[in-house]
Amino acid sequence: MSADLIFSICSSAILPGWLLLVFLPRWKWTLGLISAGLIPFALALVYAGLFASQIGSMPEGGGFGSLTAVSILFTNPYLLAGGWIHYLAFDLFIGSWEVQDSQKQGIPHWMVIPCLALTLMLGPLGLAAYLLLRFIRTHKLRIYEVNKPLQ
Repeated sequence: MSADLIFSICSSAILPGWLLLVFLPRWKWTLGLISAGLIPFALALVYAGLFASQIGSMPEGGGFGSLTAVSILFTNPYLLAGGWIHYLAFDLFIGSWEVQDSQKQGIPHWMVIPCLALTLMLGPLGLAAYLLLRFIRTHKLRIYEVNKPLQ
């Protein structure tokens, strides 16, 4: 399967998850499919498969130690698709966290939708927007309670 086809399939596969987060955030299956990791897990398997399949085809000088090495690594289209899938999986997972957390914090969903759009398109900027919204609405800086054990 070509790297372009894998890229297209994975880019399309995340759209239902994002649509559920925007339009059906309280439906029992929405957070189950995304927060429980089903869609991100499936993307992670594709990601792992791409990297495993390219172990013998790593470009000379490619790696993660410098920007130049990453640039060389991503001259391989399968590794570049893997990098893109990395973004898709983590951005979707963060979007699901934003929805789940906003529900716990009592933040109206319509206020979270722009953050989700930014998270889909610009990852960290969407997360920053959500954290700012969360602080404005709740006056909380922490994303967990210090005195409560993590579950």
